Amino acid sequence: MPDSAMWINASHEAGAVLPVVPEDGPVARRVVLFGPPGSGKTTAAGALGQRLGLPVLRLAPRPQDARVPGAGLLELALALPALPAARELTAALDDAADRPGFPDDAGRALRLRRQTAVLLREAPPMTLVVDNAQWLDPASAAVLDWALRATPDLPVIAAERTWRPQAGGHWCGEDTHAVRVPPLTASQVAMLLSPYRLALREVTCIHARSGGNPALALALADASRPLPDRDGGRESALPPTARRLVGEWLDEVPAQVQELLTFAALDDRPGLELLGRLAGPAAEALLAQAEAAGLLEIGQPNGTVRFTASAIGTELVARLPGHARRLLHARLAEASRDSVRRDRHTALAADADDPQSALHAARSAVRARQRGDHALAAELSFLAAQRTPHDDGDLLTERALTAVRDAAHYGDLPRARAAACLVLSHDTTPDQRVDALVALIDASGQYLHSADELFADALHAAAGRPDLTAQLLIRKSIWANVNEGDPRRACDLAGRATALAESAGDMTTTAMALTMQARLQRVLGHPDAETTLSRALSLPRAASVPANGTPQHLAARHALFDDNPEEARTALLPLLVEAERTGDTEATVDIRRSLAEAELRAGRCARALEHAHRAQALTDETSLSPAPACYTSTLVEGTACRTDIALLHARRGVDTARQEDNKVFLSRNLFALGHLLLVTGRPKEALEALEEVRYLEGLQQVRDPSVLRWHPELAETLVTLGHLGQAQSLLDETRRTAIDLGRHTVLPPLERTQALLDAARGDYDTAARRLNDAADRLRHLPLERGRTLLALSHTERRGRRRASARTAAHSAIDLFTTHQAHPWAEAAARTLSRLEAAPTDDNAHPLLTSAEQRCAELAAAGASNRDIATALTVSVKTVEATLTRVYRKLGLHSRFQLAHTVTPTRE
Repeated sequence: MPDSAMWINASHEAGAVLPVVPEDGPVARRVVLFGPPGSGKTTAAGALGQRLGLPVLRLAPRPQDARVPGAGLLELALALPALPAARELTAALDDAADRPGFPDDAGRALRLRRQTAVLLREAPPMTLVVDNAQWLDPASAAVLDWALRATPDLPVIAAERTWRPQAGGHWCGEDTHAVRVPPLTASQVAMLLSPYRLALREVTCIHARSGGNPALALALADASRPLPDRDGGRESALPPTARRLVGEWLDEVPAQVQELLTFAALDDRPGLELLGRLAGPAAEALLAQAEAAGLLEIGQPNGTVRFTASAIGTELVARLPGHARRLLHARLAEASRDSVRRDRHTALAADADDPQSALHAARSAVRARQRGDHALAAELSFLAAQRTPHDDGDLLTERALTAVRDAAHYGDLPRARAAACLVLSHDTTPDQRVDALVALIDASGQYLHSADELFADALHAAAGRPDLTAQLLIRKSIWANVNEGDPRRACDLAGRATALAESAGDMTTTAMALTMQARLQRVLGHPDAETTLSRALSLPRAASVPANGTPQHLAARHALFDDNPEEARTALLPLLVEAERTGDTEATVDIRRSLAEAELRAGRCARALEHAHRAQALTDETSLSPAPACYTSTLVEGTACRTDIALLHARRGVDTARQEDNKVFLSRNLFALGHLLLVTGRPKEALEALEEVRYLEGLQQVRDPSVLRWHPELAETLVTLGHLGQAQSLLDETRRTAIDLGRHTVLPPLERTQALLDAARGDYDTAARRLNDAADRLRHLPLERGRTLLALSHTERRGRRRASARTAAHSAIDLFTTHQAHPWAEAAARTLSRLEAAPTDDNAHPLLTSAEQRCAELAAAGASNRDIATALTVSVKTVEATLTRVYRKLGLHSRFQLAHTVTPTRE
């Protein structure tokens, strides 16, 4: 039975996520859809049946039917009561049921096969869909096996509740295609759960817990319950509906398998070696049963064990009484060969009020931190704080503060909040209280609820302490910039923080405040931005400052803005080493994102992809906001790999930023989305996204055009759609601002767009000169140079200089191919293919009539409708109608696109 698991895709229809075969894919006449309970097989079968374009006859056996010989055949006959063959089959089934030997009697079985085949041949054209086919009784399956071979043209779709297709043949026929209904992706789960209006962080959590199973995702999204969260390192129990569904999955395997899986659920990083020591020689067979049942996946070659849905582990642990859980942790401690993990299990095996276990957990957290296992360090330090006696307030506060910092470093927001609550619920010094609140603010990122109250509490605790107040004002500055979209107020707050920190002699906080101030001054186009940054760089570097909050990181960002990717890369690499060594996940993500952008600007696409992928993976593993990583992934994927994947990242980034009210990364993700839509031929959609960027950047008073380069993209979109005057105004204004601020690196992309505008007006010579000059100035940025050469090829083609157009296209292909910018290389290759395929005498486009071709050529050359009407001696309305037909035939939207498709005439 061929396996066609790659067929199934997902689409959004009527507010639901439907697994269906893609519109342009092949359709087999016999298909078996398989998957676990709740995976969407019934919906997929219905969608595939509609795709075949025939009426659907649906059979739906129930569990009790599996024990009744012939039940499936009877349901088939009763579904077609008007046919004589259906009445004959019903009579034959009645006769067989009344006599001994059914269904083993060969004569009766032959008669049933013949009558079933006749019934299927007499039936009107249809698609037979058998839902819950696992409950089709064996006698009916055997008869259908023979009858369907006699009716090979009948389409049949069976949906079976199983994790894997059965070995050997299937009753649907020898050529049956087995198609696994795959789990939903994160974006598909978001669509499925859209009626619940959940935050994207909650959707991400539900996607991980459900493993992409639609029914389980819906059960977890039950609005009557709060989002499942972490409490002491263990996820809370599942809601009842989810428990029932996961229980059905677990019931597929025997108790021995469930016991071994419980050990895996209790360990933070289970593997074959550990589970083998626990279960002995039987472990391999038991795990094979669990894998066959779809409950877990075994990683190769490292032997890691991972549940297909984390809710499976949650349910297994929730079933255990407290004493039983402690006993299993004790057995895991005995079996573990890793000293830190052994200590973890030892602590969890002890009573909750055992101070000795708190001491062991605290010491183990230090060792986990030293070896770079920061997720385990966060769990152990929080466990140590929880188990510290409350009457030892100083020790409890100290351990809780350590837990807050460990959780914040790893991006574990729930633990950071829980640990902060331990500090704030006890009598503490102002320093300790502010430390906890600052760590909580830093850990919360975009999920900072009740920000005003939290800042007010912290500022009250810091009263009279300028150093502590300065630290809080820096955080308020970040909040004002990102969430309030007010960089001027943010800059003022950073300035106040600088003054307070300097007055207190706190050079570490002074450097942080100056760095924030310089960041905002650059955005606002303030002339002192670089001076402020230089002041920050001159101060001693403090080890306590996160690597992404240092002036060195900001200097690297400024080098990127100034098109010096090599300088940026040199500054960023040591910061990456520092961030990974300290286990600061947010800093690591930020620095990898910057490195991805630097490598992309330098044309090293493979390295850029590696940094972007790792930043995205780290983000998705933790509670960090997805918006920043999505922005970088969009830029890199769209340039180096696949534009469809890039678009998914962009839309996720936009949605996340909107939900989190993150003004900065809403602009960035909208810019990335608009750029992708423009280069993939959807200028109207691109215009909507880029105009919103212009509105947001204006609202936020962003003046420096080098920080986010949306200006040439929007201008090019306006040119593509024929809004030439608006494009010229934007280009002129941006050029003046860039020159005023000394941002000359912005000018070549602006010149490229100006050249496209010149070409749209018919001045191909000026356009070509501009593009050649811009390409020369972009030699240190190979991908920007390649994009400019590709524009030059289009322009030379419009000017009917095909040799020059081919030369430019060849050069663009060479650049894009060398630097592994695959989507751009493919676009340039298509351009060259059209040039080489086009005959030198410019024969008419094959889709157009001679009148349409002539009209299109004049329009491509820049002639107005009135000029075309005069030249062709027709009315203006005739010209308009002709051009409408041309656009429709060629799938175009504007004259600019027309000029790229039809060779313009030159009078």
